[in-house]
Amino acid sequence: MSSIIKEIHEALAVLSIPEKAAFFPKFFKTGKGEYGEGDVFLGVKVPDQRVVAKEYYSKITLKELGELLSSKFHEHRLTALFILITKFEKTKDPKQKKEIIDFYLDHLPHINNWDLVDSSCYKILGRYAFENQQEDLLRNLSHSDDMWHKRIAVVGTMHYIKKGSFDLTKEFVTNNLKHSHDLMHKANGWLLREMGNKNEEELILYLNTHYKEMPRTCLRYAIEKLDEEVRQDYLKGRI
Repeated sequence: MSSIIKEIHEALAVLSIPEKAAFFPKFFKTGKGEYGEGDVFLGVKVPDQRVVAKEYYSKITLKELGELLSSKFHEHRLTALFILITKFEKTKDPKQKKEIIDFYLDHLPHINNWDLVDSSCYKILGRYAFENQQEDLLRNLSHSDDMWHKRIAVVGTMHYIKKGSFDLTKEFVTNNLKHSHDLMHKANGWLLREMGNKNEEELILYLNTHYKEMPRTCLRYAIEKLDEEVRQDYLKGRI
């Protein structure tokens, strides 16, 4: 273990809160057969992890970061992703950006819970795909058998939505509209809602075609910001 990794481990250990360490495994569903099965927590709050990431992002290499991201401890992995995001945002070098993308894709097995996915994918992979017209980086993940890969793909389109581009979001939502897991229903609905926040007409057009086949959770997330009368029309199938 490198000295910088030891320092980060120690910095996070000091910030550990026993009550959080006891609560997080339940919150992130780490029991047998649950989506986060086997994950281990230190009990460090996200804002504290961001502080540590800010302190160390310029001091750690990608090779060392790989060691941190491969840790069994959830907070080690999330802090590693916060560091990676900062590295990506700070560099202007296309070669370095490509190295970060390759690193991210190489370490997908360790990006294995919804917060790890949601906090990183659109800021790194989604942004890179948009800026370099490399949609297949996300599309390939959307067609993966792995649920976390699918979630990375659809949440990765958040960057596209922020830029006013919606086709990729609609494609990926439709591709996995009937996925078996509730976490995909929530992600799909969330991204549709974000699309609606940017352009409500786009959301309405999509809903009018697909809402009757949507899982209920997905629909509820998607229509959350619509007027109450319109929401009820969709919930009761009156459209």
